[in-house]
Amino acid sequence: RRSSDLKDGLLVNTKGLTVYTFDKDVANAGKSACNGDCAVKWPPVLAAANDKPQGPYTIVVRDDGRRQWAYRGKPVYTWPEDQEPGDKFGDNYLKVWHIVRQ
Repeated sequence: RRSSDLKDGLLVNTKGLTVYTFDKDVANAGKSACNGDCAVKWPPVLAAANDKPQGPYTIVVRDDGRRQWAYRGKPVYTWPEDQEPGDKFGDNYLKVWHIVRQ
């Protein structure tokens, strides 16, 4: 199972909520630059222990040891203000958070 999929050209999590990338994350670095308070504001899309990378979906290990999904090498996150599928209130937040498009 994957934690994310594409809907209407946007990447979404299993609940259909929009996911985002963070400009401070380096693609294919294998880690997230969003930890501590950042990860409270922008919850990482976590991978279960038995989840396996597939296609453009990979898994990075966070500073706290949890596993997080990445898309094309960039860790992905949700924005708590997005409550319904199709919401994208976090897009371009502080000019460093962006919707993942197909």
